[in-house]
Amino acid sequence: MKFQIFISSVQREFAEERKQLFSYLTNDPILSLFFKPFIFENHPASNSKTSDINLKEVVKSDIYLGLLGDEYGFASKNSLSPTEQEYNLANKLHKTCLIFIKKDNLHRHPKEIKFIQKVEKNNVRQSFNDYEELKNAVYKALVLYMEEKDLIRTSPFDQAKNIEATIDDIDEEKVRNFIQLSKQRRNFKLNSDTPVKNVLKHLDMIDDRGKLANASILLFGKKPQKFFITSEVKCAQFYGNKVEKPIPSLQIYKGDVFQLIDQATSFVLSRVDNWIGTRAQGLTAAVPTHPELPMEAVKEAIINAVCHRDYTSKASVQVMLFRNRLEIWNPGQLPQGLTIDKLYKPHKSLPHNPLIAEAMQRCGYIEKTGTGTGDIVKLCLQYGLKKPLFQDDDDFKTIIWRKETQEIPKNETENTPKVTEKVTENQRKILLIIKQNPSASQDEIANIVGISRIHVNKNMRKMELKGIIKRIGPDKGGHWEIK
Repeated sequence: MKFQIFISSVQREFAEERKQLFSYLTNDPILSLFFKPFIFENHPASNSKTSDINLKEVVKSDIYLGLLGDEYGFASKNSLSPTEQEYNLANKLHKTCLIFIKKDNLHRHPKEIKFIQKVEKNNVRQSFNDYEELKNAVYKALVLYMEEKDLIRTSPFDQAKNIEATIDDIDEEKVRNFIQLSKQRRNFKLNSDTPVKNVLKHLDMIDDRGKLANASILLFGKKPQKFFITSEVKCAQFYGNKVEKPIPSLQIYKGDVFQLIDQATSFVLSRVDNWIGTRAQGLTAAVPTHPELPMEAVKEAIINAVCHRDYTSKASVQVMLFRNRLEIWNPGQLPQGLTIDKLYKPHKSLPHNPLIAEAMQRCGYIEKTGTGTGDIVKLCLQYGLKKPLFQDDDDFKTIIWRKETQEIPKNETENTPKVTEKVTENQRKILLIIKQNPSASQDEIANIVGISRIHVNKNMRKMELKGIIKRIGPDKGGHWEIK
């Protein structure tokens, strides 16, 4: 039995891609065993209307493959284009819908934009620049389809056996710590003196031949990056709202997944504002504190990125702190059937790395119930922040907004403090540093901006004479103030 794929698009706009996809799916030695593509161009001549033929083929098909770009297609004033009619029917009949959207289309028809927005609410879509990217994206989507239909059997990356690692690459102390934490939080039944091999066997992370699963190295390895170099986490802080120099802080963390999560969370916590109260506000001797961001939400987002990333990717998890937001990127995309809209509601758990997710659930890092993204939203809203964003476009991104910059205009292009005098680019960077750290020394400023200390001194003198900045206190122990 072959599954029919109905290829839907504006024929004129994607004429070449339609032909190439049809040829590829028809002639590929593997895909051709399972799939049969349909395009109207190859249908025999008949008296039937084009729309009738296409809609009948949608009904007969198992998969709707939609290509969306600039053009909407022919439609009278109050009617829908053939492509949208075909999609509506496929969606109504609960067909598998694979959507591929052409990137960087600056002249999209307004109706096409509206159509794409509708499609994105119900389907995980992929983007492409050219036919090669489209072909690769279609291939990956069809492989996932075959896996879900049990046409082929492949194990997740974290379950695959590593041909190089041995039991000597596992840190016994990490295993002991895991047992202790899991017993404390989830009543784990193994004791701390259980042999490491037995623990890994219990967790399905080692086979009878002693071959380790990738998950065991990422969770308990002495040097996980020796085997998976991109499993590191890159953390960066920026003065403004976009990626640009100077970068005041850049850290690349290595270690097991637990260490990566804790290190990345600490990076954020140490670089956001932290309100400190007084003992008078509480009944205990402890001084109350209130971080600018809900750290449980931050940690949950980082856990999701590390736990559910695609470890076969050459990219790493990135944690980027901007003036108005925190962005957490991870390589990989949402599982088929899970959409951005569903992340804001209760949904089933579909871990990309089930062994890692299982271990993290055992020691209390995650719940494995599909509540993680919903918790992030709830915690941020309770904190008085804007609703966080989830984006799935080649990589998955979580955006948590910082509170003090909620009202920044969308059209703001300058990240410098508001000054009336014109400043140079280097002076603008110096002002950003002073705003972030008024006590920064000229040596520190020179190192961040990438100019000599002499030039820093000259620029600061000029701004002082213009009344842009003012020195408060002595040269040592004082600070700068922006007027």
